[in-house]
Amino acid sequence: MNWQQLIQQPVSDILHWVEIQPWCRAMSACLQDSEWHAEGDVWTHTKMVCEELRRLEDWTALTPRQQSILTFTAILHDVAKPLTTELDPETGRVRTPKHAVKGEILARTILRDLECDLTTREEICRLVRYHGRPAFLLEREDPIQELVRLSWLLNHRLLYLFALADTRGRDTDCMSRPEENLHYWKIMAEEAGCFDCSWPFPSDHARFHYFQQDQGELLYSPHEKYACTVTMMSGVPGSGKDTWLSRHRSELPVVSLDEIRGELEIDPTDNQGQVAQEAQERCREYLRSGTSFAFNATNTLRATRSRWIRLFAAYDARIEIVYLEPPLKTILKQNKLRSKSVPTDVIESLIRRVEPPTMLECHSLSYIE
Repeated sequence: MNWQQLIQQPVSDILHWVEIQPWCRAMSACLQDSEWHAEGDVWTHTKMVCEELRRLEDWTALTPRQQSILTFTAILHDVAKPLTTELDPETGRVRTPKHAVKGEILARTILRDLECDLTTREEICRLVRYHGRPAFLLEREDPIQELVRLSWLLNHRLLYLFALADTRGRDTDCMSRPEENLHYWKIMAEEAGCFDCSWPFPSDHARFHYFQQDQGELLYSPHEKYACTVTMMSGVPGSGKDTWLSRHRSELPVVSLDEIRGELEIDPTDNQGQVAQEAQERCREYLRSGTSFAFNATNTLRATRSRWIRLFAAYDARIEIVYLEPPLKTILKQNKLRSKSVPTDVIESLIRRVEPPTMLECHSLSYIE
């Protein structure tokens, strides 16, 4: 069953499908801390959250798409607990460190296998990643910064509604994360003007500057004059980056890591230090002359992109990121047509670890399926 078929089913049928999946069976066998989850295992809690979602006063006002997003956020929000559950050596209590971080990765794999569209998939994955944040807003040094940043990653209304259902979907009289904390989140997001939309920066450059400067002055509007534009390509081998550039940015010179490796006769499995050094120098030549260009590499990890983005930003470049992710079968087919194809297991490994770019990283972002 694929995504489009699944979301047409009633929730009871969706849950029945989920229950036969290996990752759900692992949730059923995973017990939780009894003080937070007296109801028992992870899957029992998950089903209770799904029930609480449909009891929310705002549920019927949501679009079918929003309902699907919240339903699958509920199904997947604790999917990584079986991978992270451990006993605290000092207290003997059950804990699940970083289950939301790993849950984002596992949710992305599950939804990709269902052929969920890229935009919807990433909305769900970000809700999974940040589903616990509303309960701890008041513990943040600057709560407004937290709200502004997340408003460019997800919809606060959906996050708030999910947090309500998550809090109510458990059997415990001693709730360590009271609903009052969630209401504070709602009120502060509404007052900041980003409960139903992204926080309105005065320009793309103001947004980029704010997030690149580790969330500096929120109302600062920097002078917007770009020396050039850098088109950063992102996607695993075989995703179609070269083809996209030839069709949509054919006028641009290209700095390509694949081409540099070929020129230097360096295998992708060898040390890439010389390749990166040569690529940096070629980028600097274009940046110093104010020439717009394309930077073509996989750029699938956030940490890798950030190093190049800092270089481009230092020369006052406008940065657009184009992320391509066609279906896996298309990627593998296109990879075979490359002059130097990449082993299938390497591509599958890269896909499992991919971190799609977000609007926190650039002036403009395009998702291409």
